[in-house]
Amino acid sequence: MYEIDPDRTDLADEFRRDPFGRHSAELQLLLNRMRKGSARGRLALLVTGPNEYTLAELSGVRGVPPTVLHEHRFEDPAAAEWAAFKLRWERLTGHTLDLGQRTTGER
Repeated sequence: MYEIDPDRTDLADEFRRDPFGRHSAELQLLLNRMRKGSARGRLALLVTGPNEYTLAELSGVRGVPPTVLHEHRFEDPAAAEWAAFKLRWERLTGHTLDLGQRTTGER
């Protein structure tokens, strides 16, 4: 299994610059690790309105709605993806990811 090195913030920066673009092989390995596993507890983006997104955690049980985790609403899906990435990073490494710049699109 791919182990995430909390010192590899270069990969986080690569994702932040272009969350929907083509990623390096190393970043793709990291993303695969972050996104795999059972549905229970998996992070997802919920569309909560026109151009409005929030983070939620899946229950893993069919018919049980996800739990909203994030009090912020995002206008930009890239900003929402960045918030999900940071939360996954923290959960998997035990380290808070702070690259200095705030991503736009957060309400």
